[in-house]
Amino acid sequence: MKLLKITLFTTLLLLVLGCKNEKKETELADTTTDKEIEENVKVIPITHGTLVLESKTDVIYIDPTGGSEAFKGQKPPTLVLITDIHGDHLSIPTLEALNLTDVTIIAPKAVNDKIPSTISNNIVTLNNDETTEHNAINIKAIPMYNLREEALKFHTKGRGNGYVLTINDERIYISGDTEDIPEMRNLKDIDKAFVCMNLPYTMTIESAADAVLDFKPNTVYPYHYRGTDGLSDVNLFKKIVNDSIKSINVELLNWYD
Repeated sequence: MKLLKITLFTTLLLLVLGCKNEKKETELADTTTDKEIEENVKVIPITHGTLVLESKTDVIYIDPTGGSEAFKGQKPPTLVLITDIHGDHLSIPTLEALNLTDVTIIAPKAVNDKIPSTISNNIVTLNNDETTEHNAINIKAIPMYNLREEALKFHTKGRGNGYVLTINDERIYISGDTEDIPEMRNLKDIDKAFVCMNLPYTMTIESAADAVLDFKPNTVYPYHYRGTDGLSDVNLFKKIVNDSIKSINVELLNWYD
């Protein structure tokens, strides 16, 4: 009888330890999965409106400016997206310096009209509301424009593009130069959003925050926030957003030296 009790106790102990180990392995697996999701698309700020998005299969340069030295240490691009004709988005000297001969460049017609055909063998025109694909990336052009009467001269509707990229089921919004337009407020299921906020060219931090609270991205990155009076108060932007919706992750990256 005593031997039977010891045997039963030992069996129960092994079962408990087995459950704990199984739980620990599950937790580790869940952690690994979360980490993989977080690292699905790596965000690398370069300057102002210039950034790099890096996935397992692609390296996307968005509005490359600053010459080749701005991208020192970065992987070479597999795709270039350009939003508008202004010099802080379209830099012909930078495009020439990056050796993009075999790299696809996607931009609206107004931009492509200014890019020499010698820069790339594959320059693709994508205008507002049009969609294309590059490798496994779905790319949709979203309008970007001004609403205020005094700012209409900066960005007219139909000339430039914002973009929504779908990379491995992750949806990423690049605002380009825009105010809080309906097309931005109506976006759905955005995982990462890059939202501009600088006067007099785009919008105030209050307008940007109000738009973000409308379309509710999982994470928002204030970018392109240098205006004629210096840098916008992105900490105040973060406060406005999180005072209303704490679950929106506001990431403040280093865009300016």
